[in-house]
Amino acid sequence: MSQYIMAYNLFLFDLDDTLLDFKESEKLSFYSTLKSLNIDTALDPIFESYQRENRALWKLFEEGKTSKDHLKIERFRKTFNLHKIDINPELASARYLDMLPENVVLIDHAVEICEWLKDKGEIGIITNGIHYTQTHRIKNSKIAPFISFVCVSEECGFAKPDVRFFEYSSKMVKNFSKNSAIVIGDRLETDVLGAHNYGLDACWFNPQKLSNTMQIQPKYEISHLSELKGIFK
Repeated sequence: MSQYIMAYNLFLFDLDDTLLDFKESEKLSFYSTLKSLNIDTALDPIFESYQRENRALWKLFEEGKTSKDHLKIERFRKTFNLHKIDINPELASARYLDMLPENVVLIDHAVEICEWLKDKGEIGIITNGIHYTQTHRIKNSKIAPFISFVCVSEECGFAKPDVRFFEYSSKMVKNFSKNSAIVIGDRLETDVLGAHNYGLDACWFNPQKLSNTMQIQPKYEISHLSELKGIFK
């Protein structure tokens, strides 16, 4: 077992809620957006609606049932309709996407583990999202010096867990081998399932210690990023 573990030399990290705290970044950016648009009512209920609409649209996108351009606007349109807010959703979307890369919050131990892994192999980011937003969030974070490449679903044309996304990301690696690559991510239905379908090992980052309700089993499960040192020692 130890020899197999030591064979990993490609670490494919999900970005949101694995290395970067997207939930906190999202909240900061959303509130800043609404305040910049002079919305002075209670923001918490509006944000809760936005999160619900956003999750539903992302699920449709991952299933190939909607486009990224539609998602970016529609989540604001639906939220504003629910709360009877008379603001152009395209304006709100553009402002939000400008603010998101400026509100970067790291998951605990993210920098430490990336710095530690850089001497053990190559670190790539595989993320569903908007290319400009994701790449600039990484650029504005302290993990940037340790990342070799970034694969974003918008650029690829397919989203995790689609096997074609993983095929696309593998072409960014000079000497790719499935036996020496592992996916680390927080979502069973995208990161772990996608890795499984493509024939890669996966480590489920599960800080909330949720139950696994799917039939797939990750090779490893951790609740803190620092635990990766025990796996890749």
